[in-house]
This record gives sequence, structure tokens and C-alpha cells, in this order.
Amino acid sequence: MDTGVDLVSLLLLSVGLAMDAFSVATVTGFGLGRIRIGDAARMSISFGVAHVVMPVLGWFLGSTIVDLVSSYDHWVAFLLLLFVGGRMVKEGLYGDGEVDPSEILGTVSLIMFTVAVSIDALAVGLSFRLEDLPILVPSLFMGAGTLLFTFVGLLVGNKTGKAFGKKAQIMGGLVLIGIGARIVFTHLV
Repeated sequence: MDTGVDLVSLLLLSVGLAMDAFSVATVTGFGLGRIRIGDAARMSISFGVAHVVMPVLGWFLGSTIVDLVSSYDHWVAFLLLLFVGGRMVKEGLYGDGEVDPSEILGTVSLIMFTVAVSIDALAVGLSFRLEDLPILVPSLFMGAGTLLFTFVGLLVGNKTGKAFGKKAQIMGGLVLIGIGARIVFTHLV
């Protein structure tokens, strides 16, 4: 099994890529009412699969697509997180403080979250291509790490959110907006 990189580096890369997904999953869990394992599994699988597919896509498409996408990917991620975070803040301020998981984890929101947290994985695939490193096994590590971190983050956030109620939901929405702003800031600086 040739991964092209040592196991420690591969694990660190996988954990690093999973951090945005973990953060988004944790703050998403804040505002949800009773979350089912199926909801957590759906989000985890979506994020995990995206973190397998995006690096492979970046590797195969090479610099052409990454150059094209990298000029606006940070804005897409920001707008997606702003939209979902804004909904959470609004619900925390004006709603009953509990969101139906099907709203936040519905198909449209889930696609937006998935795209927002997996864009960086596309660039990782390109970097592996530029270094002439294989991508299949590393992408499986990235996907597995993201799946695990997303699942844990969603459940931890949900438990924490229940303790703090509407405040956690508002904070969670603001954190999502902050993650989006950080993405834009790091790409512009």
C-alpha cells in the first residue's frame, strides 16, 4: 500500500482537513432538538464521501480546474456558511429555540455544508498531483477522518446545545459565519 507519504503525515493531514467539518458539525448540533443517529450518520457520510471525492477530483483535474475554482471558492464557502449560520441566529433570536433536524440536515442545507467544508480537499488533491503522489489511499484516510470527526462533533454539539439552549444556537450560527469569514480572510491575505 503506497500512500506516497508517511503515516503520521497522512494522519495529521486527515485530522487537519476534518477540523472545518468538525467545527461545522459541532455548531450545527447546538441548535438541534433531539437528533437521531441516522441524521448524524447522514451528515457524517456526506462530509466523509466529499473528502474522498474532492481530493481525487483535484488530483485528476489538475491545476486547470483548481485555478478556475480557487478564484471564488472562498466566497462560495462564506456565502453558504453565512446563509446557514444566519438561519440559526434568526431561529435562536425569534424562534422557539429548537430546530427540527430535518431543516438543518435537509438535502439543500446538507449540500451547502458539504460543499463549504470540502473545497479545501480539492486543493489537497491538486497538491498531491503536483508532487506526483498517489491519491486513492490518502483520500480514503481523509474521508474516514472527516466522517468520524463529523459524527462526534454533531453529537457533542447536540449535547452541549441542549444545556445552553437558544444561546448555543445563536453562538453556533455566529461561529458558522465566523468560519466563513476566516475562509475568506485566509484566501485574501
